[in-house]
Amino acid sequence: MQKRFIFCVVFSLFLINSCNFSEKADSSENTAIDPLTEQLKIEIFDSSALTIIAPDATFEILAKGFWWSEGPLWVDELQAVLFSDVPANKIYRWSEKDSLSIYLESAGHSGEGNKDSGQGPNGLILDLENKLVLCQHGDRRIATMDADVKNPLPHFITIADRYEGNPFNSPNDLAMDSAGNIYFTDPPYGQPENKTAEIGINGVFRVSPDKTVSLLIDSLSWPNGIALSLDQQTLYINQSDSEYPVLFSYDIASDGSLENGKVLFDFRPFAENANGLPDGLKIHKTGNIFATGPGGVHIISPEGKHLAAIKTGKATANCAFDTDQKYLYMTTTDLLIRVKLK
Repeated sequence: MQKRFIFCVVFSLFLINSCNFSEKADSSENTAIDPLTEQLKIEIFDSSALTIIAPDATFEILAKGFWWSEGPLWVDELQAVLFSDVPANKIYRWSEKDSLSIYLESAGHSGEGNKDSGQGPNGLILDLENKLVLCQHGDRRIATMDADVKNPLPHFITIADRYEGNPFNSPNDLAMDSAGNIYFTDPPYGQPENKTAEIGINGVFRVSPDKTVSLLIDSLSWPNGIALSLDQQTLYINQSDSEYPVLFSYDIASDGSLENGKVLFDFRPFAENANGLPDGLKIHKTGNIFATGPGGVHIISPEGKHLAAIKTGKATANCAFDTDQKYLYMTTTDLLIRVKLK
C-alpha cells in the first residue's frame, strides 16, 4: 500500500455569532482577519495533490450572513464571482474591487410578488455566448437571463421546464458541453417536504441547443452536482443521499446518452463524523475532481483516488475556480470562502 501523506494546517479562529434569516449578508473589508465559524485545514492523502494545493494554503472568508449559499460561478468579464442564495431568491456578486453586492433579485422565482418567495436560483453557468444560465427552483426550469452579464435584469428565457408534459421538480445544477448541450439534475429540494413532484422521478436530463429534452437517468435517489470531464467523454454526478452518499461517473455515448455507470468514490466513511453530503463539483485543469462532500471539498482523481480534502467544518454546497485557477471559491452554508491554490 502506498504510504499515506497527511499534512494539516489548522487556523484557530474565534467563533462568530450564527446568522439568522433576518440578517443582511455582508462582506468584511479585511478578509484576512474576518473570523471563521469553524477551524479550517488541508489534508493531503496523496503526494500528487501537492502540485495543486499546499498543506498550509491560505483561507479567507469573503462574505457571510446568507441563508444557504450555492452555485458559485467566476465571470471573467466582471472579474467577480457570482453565487446564489437559494432561500433569499437572490444572486450575489463578490469582487476584489467592489466586495459584496446584490447582483440579481427574483432570480429563481420570477414574477410579481415572488421576490422573497424562498424558492430561488441554484446552479449557474455561462453559455457559449457568455449569457448567464440558471437553475431556477421557483420557476422549476433551466433559463437564460435575457440581459448582458454586466447589466443584469430579472428577465428570463426558458430553455427547458418540463419533460413529456410534466414540470420538473426543481433543477439544481448543470454543465454545458462545447456543442451547447446542457446536462442537469432535477432533485426535489425546491418542492414541499422535498417530495418528488408530478414528474414522478428525480432525474438527470440533457437538453440540446434546439431545446429537445432527453432523460438520461431516472434511477438515482438524490442527484445533485454535475460536471463534465475535460475531454467531455465522462459525466460526474454527486448523489446527496444520506444513506448512499457517492460520486458516480458515466461514459457519454456518441448520441449523448450515458453508459457504464459506476461509483467512482464513496463518501460514507466521511459522513459519519462530518457535516454535509455530496453536492456540487468542478473539474480542475489537471482533470482531478473537486467534489463537495462531508466536511468540505474533496479532491478526487479521475480513477477515484482520494488525493486531498479541503476541510471547512461546515456543510459545503458548491465550489468554483477563477479563470487562472489561482483560487477555489466555496459556498458553505452562510459563507463565501476561498482558498489559494498552486
